[in-house]
Amino acid sequence: MRTALRLAIASVAALTTAALFASPALASPPPGGGGPSGPHSSSVVFAQTDGLAGNAVVAFDRAPDGTLQQAGTYPTGGVGGALTGSVVDHLASQGSLVYDRGLLYAVNAGSNTVTVFAVRGDQLVRREVISSGGAFPVSVATHGGLVYVLNARNGGSVQGYVRVADFLVRIPVWNRALGLDAAATPEFTHTPGQVAFTPDGSKLVVTTKGNGSAIDVFSVDRLGGLSQHPVTNVEPGAVPFAVAFDAGGHLLVAEAGTNSVASFTVAADGTVAPIASAATGQAATCWIARDGSFFYASNAGSGSLSGYADAGSGALAATGLTSTLAGTVDASATPDGRYLYVQGGAAGAVEGFRVNPDGSLTSVGSVVVPDGVGGEGIVAL
Repeated sequence: MRTALRLAIASVAALTTAALFASPALASPPPGGGGPSGPHSSSVVFAQTDGLAGNAVVAFDRAPDGTLQQAGTYPTGGVGGALTGSVVDHLASQGSLVYDRGLLYAVNAGSNTVTVFAVRGDQLVRREVISSGGAFPVSVATHGGLVYVLNARNGGSVQGYVRVADFLVRIPVWNRALGLDAAATPEFTHTPGQVAFTPDGSKLVVTTKGNGSAIDVFSVDRLGGLSQHPVTNVEPGAVPFAVAFDAGGHLLVAEAGTNSVASFTVAADGTVAPIASAATGQAATCWIARDGSFFYASNAGSGSLSGYADAGSGALAATGLTSTLAGTVDASATPDGRYLYVQGGAAGAVEGFRVNPDGSLTSVGSVVVPDGVGGEGIVAL
């Protein structure tokens, strides 16, 4: 496997060198649009449309007061998809749009591909469209030079890649089937929800939602490959959907079955042990976003956000409930922690909130995402 990995990396490095001399005009900012050219010099929010006729990422400039203005639309070169039974959440997942060190990764669920964009302020340059290694990709995880993609259909699978410059090389032996029941219905509640690395990169976590109601944990070896099989941690009735990690490395899970946020330790052997659980009192608690020492769970069925503060050692303290647009789905906080942006899947919109010192939220308005109804995937920079 080491030889195959070295050969694959060498091949992609050669292709990358050649590709860097090309400058494809794949981005389409509107007249008068654009912004600072440096990759870290712009305050911007990216939202994925998951358009069924053609997926795209829409860029919004963020003003100092947190309000947004559309800056451009960037086709991914793939198409979106909708799981059977979904309404406001076509992918029923978290992490379908991910930023890491100058690159933006977008899943194309309907074409079984992943698009790699280079980020240039509020503009995107499409570098690559690559196979997801499975059917219906819904989530991406990164750690260092590693990238893993979660595929939702055909029983679910994860596929690993190595990042080389602005490109990915797929490592065929880094594919693992999840072995879920592909016939379980309704589909949108019985496909896996998210893939995520633990903060130290030693484990890869996958949530299975209603298909086993488990948290699967793979070990990651020193080359970046996975253990042959995960440790399956069943949480009966919990329906684990999305995850985040606190400053101490504890795993926080949005549980749709119990409408709660639960915290766990992740042991070296891949087992998880419960620490605390906080009920939201809302409906369809499915997503969770971290903003420094605060966490916000999206309640799609209630059109609300449940806030929690990190109370230390995995404990949670409620900070309040905030009303949002209907069909609250994915969310992302700005790097400075001042603003939180949330997708409203029913209207295909993004709503912004100022994060107050006590963790409470104040709305700063919303914008429509063209062709964004049911779309998921948001990144705030």
